[in-house]
Amino acid sequence: MESAPAIRILLDELERLPGIGPKSAQRMAYWILNADTATALRLAQAITDVKQQVRFCSRCFNYAEEDYCEICSSPKRDQTVLCVVSEPRDIPPIERTGAYNGLYHVLGGALAPMDGIGPNDLRIAELMSRLGSEAIQEVVIATNPNIEGETTAAYLARLIKPLDITVTRPASGLPVGGDLEFVDEVTLGRALEGRRPL
Repeated sequence: MESAPAIRILLDELERLPGIGPKSAQRMAYWILNADTATALRLAQAITDVKQQVRFCSRCFNYAEEDYCEICSSPKRDQTVLCVVSEPRDIPPIERTGAYNGLYHVLGGALAPMDGIGPNDLRIAELMSRLGSEAIQEVVIATNPNIEGETTAAYLARLIKPLDITVTRPASGLPVGGDLEFVDEVTLGRALEGRRPL
């Protein structure tokens, strides 16, 4: 049976979302149809509000509703440590650990020469400007542990080290509760390289 045109349009739009296939889109569409009008309108309003109100922080390029994001605005953050990430979505997992209390800088991607993404396509000039004007003593390069992330980390380390700023990278290794037989060779190799005394 053919769907009503409005339902078809909703399904088409939902399928555009990353990770949403036809069946997931159908479940979401029917949930919206079965929800009360107030719930559906709140969802629509939340989407509209986020598109109208959220922009990039003018200091770190995280998501913000004001000129500076909440992290850059907080006097409680350590102003001497800067964590460099690829995208704003990389910040919440770091924040949830509770192990980091410094500032951030969002590059807006990672170096990927095969895809035509070079240093001028990222916010590297802005990073270097911050390092020249702020009292940063350590830069933590928290790009993803893949080829692009490692390339970006190595490139940034070469740029930053001459500034007499400590450059670090989060340790990567074995997940807690994991079995050695199921760990890939790269992860296991990193774990062995980053071993520490007990």
